[in-house]
Amino acid sequence: MSAISPIRYPDQTSRPIMTKRAWWLVALNLLIPGSAQLLAGNRRLGKFGVSMTFLLWFLAIAALITYWVAPRIIFSLISNPIALTVAQVLLAGYAVLWVVLTLDTLRLVQFIRTKPNARLFVALFAIIGLVATAGVAGYGATVAGSARSAITSIFDDGAYVEPSNGRYNIMLLGGDAGPDREGLRPDSISLASVDAETGATVMVGIPRNMEFIRFSDDSPLWGPFPDGYNCGDECLISYLYTYGEEHPELYPDAAANGSSPGIEAMRDAVGGVLNLDVQFYALIDMEGFSQLIDSLGGVTINVPARTPIGPITAPEPFGYIEAGEQAMDGATALWYARSRFDSNDFERMARQRQVQEAMLRQFTPANVLARFEDVAAAGTQVVRSDIPSVMLGLFVDLASKSRELPLVDLELVPPEFNPAAPDYAAIEAALADAFVQSSNPPSPPPQ
Repeated sequence: MSAISPIRYPDQTSRPIMTKRAWWLVALNLLIPGSAQLLAGNRRLGKFGVSMTFLLWFLAIAALITYWVAPRIIFSLISNPIALTVAQVLLAGYAVLWVVLTLDTLRLVQFIRTKPNARLFVALFAIIGLVATAGVAGYGATVAGSARSAITSIFDDGAYVEPSNGRYNIMLLGGDAGPDREGLRPDSISLASVDAETGATVMVGIPRNMEFIRFSDDSPLWGPFPDGYNCGDECLISYLYTYGEEHPELYPDAAANGSSPGIEAMRDAVGGVLNLDVQFYALIDMEGFSQLIDSLGGVTINVPARTPIGPITAPEPFGYIEAGEQAMDGATALWYARSRFDSNDFERMARQRQVQEAMLRQFTPANVLARFEDVAAAGTQVVRSDIPSVMLGLFVDLASKSRELPLVDLELVPPEFNPAAPDYAAIEAALADAFVQSSNPPSPPPQ
């Protein structure tokens, strides 16, 4: 008789032997799903289960090695809708397989022949194993499905775009559409310029009340405004969004390219201010912004001074955010970023940048994964972008690199800059200096 006979052919009259056998079977089912069937049950089912288990181990080890030597490949896969669909199907299949194997293992245990005081513990151990295998695989399938849905909803399906002068330039717009407002106006205008190799990032803040915006001669806005944006009155950069929406004939292909005439007008304006090629945009609805913060569990911000919250037209503030380190939920962070009570646009820009940087710190892989479904659901409601999904792996890789480098912040605000009469030569010089600074960060102090 072979060495495995006590498991396949045990003495069923001996409770100690059957109890020991039960522990072995549920432990083997947890460690190598399918092995319990190979030793004590349907060998065909066992071979299939063990083969699938070894295949999963191989894929996991291969993924870890690839992540170690070429992380961009993994980032590209986890941000590719087709790869996510395959992963969702595989994980769902593994979840079903492990449920079947666990239930079959419990059948093989023959609880009635084990010691009565051991039955509950054996069953609990099997349930824990089921949660650790099928439960995790099922959750992984759900996350893969949520990720695919979010990616296809938010990002464009366009082709790969090469960097411009070694950089990717992304316009970031915070829209102030809401139930008390007509249409959408950019409440926050920024540009993130990312080095395509190192991930070094320069964040440029553009006041929404900047005037006399220039345009390149290939922009559709060059025709009506060859000498810069001059509408005869107060002509602010943020108004160009509305101008573009009111003149869709200027950008007839905008909708087909995942954009809108208003966004394209803002893209040309930001590109004109900075003399850069703005390849991509991301529009964040400020009303939904709080949902995204809540999905991350809130943000912690070091408030430099007691800040009143409320609109500029309110006779009294609605409340105050005290100075010091404050843990904010989405509604509080939104007020902190938008409040203009006893304040001005330039102070508000500084607060908006604080919130943006706090959110970037919160977007760690562990935090996003732990709250992924909430983050994905919030993201699909508040974010629009024309970044091609095929490039998400690259941008995730660059984002991970940028976290190791200081973020260079350039605010085009007084006293260094005059938004009412911008000095474009000075702006370009300051931007060039910022690029140099981001490429040559200061060395950390010696330990």
